[in-house]
Formats: sequence, structure tokens, C-alpha cells
Amino acid sequence: MEFDPLKLENQLCFPLYACAKEIVKLYKPFLDAINLTYTQYITMMVLWEHTTLTVKEMGKHLYLDSGTLTPLLKKLEKEGLVSRLRSAADEREVNVTLTNKGTHLRKKAEAIPTKMSSCINLPANDLIKLHEILHKILKQIDS
Repeated sequence: MEFDPLKLENQLCFPLYACAKEIVKLYKPFLDAINLTYTQYITMMVLWEHTTLTVKEMGKHLYLDSGTLTPLLKKLEKEGLVSRLRSAADEREVNVTLTNKGTHLRKKAEAIPTKMSSCINLPANDLIKLHEILHKILKQIDS
């Protein structure tokens, strides 16, 4: 049988898309408990790691553009988790900083990775290998 390049099962993008969508769905109950969406959660993770970043720096870490980040950050600011402040050196830059409330939320989120790992029944070696391959792909696309 001849290889069909347009057959859905022959596409790399489809299982990546479907897995990402389904994994985000698995996160939902854990994130609902701390009142965050998945995108807000990854944004908070970047801030828990760096404390303060510009919107542009956040976008690079998260592979998100400012059009996606700005409304998300406004909502996080409204919830009291972050503060946004224009840079004194360059008014075009907006610095995003964790508030005390945002810092304390980290404690509530600490159990989520462990809970998620129990949702995906794969050997640790497979998960590590998948993680490495996905980051390798992102690095190649990013360069």
C-alpha cells in the first residue's frame, strides 16, 4: 500500500495536538481548585521561577505573543496575583512581577505536577525521552 502524506494518522502534528489538548483537559480539575486556567498556570510557573519578567521575555518562555499575554496578565493582575508596571527606561516595555498573593499561590500549586504524573501511565524513561524530544523540536523551530 502506498504512503498517503495527507492521511491523518501519518501526520506528526495531529497526535501532538491531540495529546496536548487531552493533557490540558486532565489539568483542569487541579487548576480549577486554584482558580487558574492552563495558560494562566504556565504564566505563573514562569513568574515563580523568575519573579519579574517583561511581557516580551514571558512570551519567549511561553511561546505566546503579547496579544495573548496582555489580556491574561490583566486578569491575573485583577485577581491580585501579579502587578504590571511600565519600565522607566523604556515605556514600551511592561514589567510583570509576582505579588505576595501570587507567590503564596505557588504553595497550593506544588502538588499539581505529582497529581498529573499519576494521570499519565507511562514509564519514567518514556516520559523523560518524550520531554527531551519535544524540547529538541521546540529548539529547532525557535532557531
